Amino acid sequence: MYRIGKEFRFEAAHSLPGLPEGHKCGRQHGHSYTVEVTLVTASELADPGFVVDFAGLAGLGAYLNESFDHRDLNAVLDVPATSENLARHLYCWCVEHLDLPAAVAVERVRVSETASTFAEFAPALS
Repeated sequence: MYRIGKEFRFEAAHSLPGLPEGHKCGRQHGHSYTVEVTLVTASELADPGFVVDFAGLAGLGAYLNESFDHRDLNAVLDVPATSENLARHLYCWCVEHLDLPAAVAVERVRVSETASTFAEFAPALS
């Protein structure tokens, strides 16, 4: 099995309603987000020996820049703007919009708000 991954970065703000009084994440604040998408293929590589060309992931970078960079995530997402929900949203976007060969799948999307935390979404194995 072969895996590749690519990281993207963007800056955005959010707040999380419903938290206890005084919780710092209940206030409007910003993060330098890192998004990592991981692709997997069983065993076949495309010429010249790629899972896919990394340039084929540029669409995700463009989507992040256009839809999320320097925006309020509460205004962009239709779910609470947590890293977990953002990871799932971006996973679904990748599955729907990235033009991948039939043998290649999006394995997971990881979102980090800080250098020491992350949330990840991957579909449940059947």
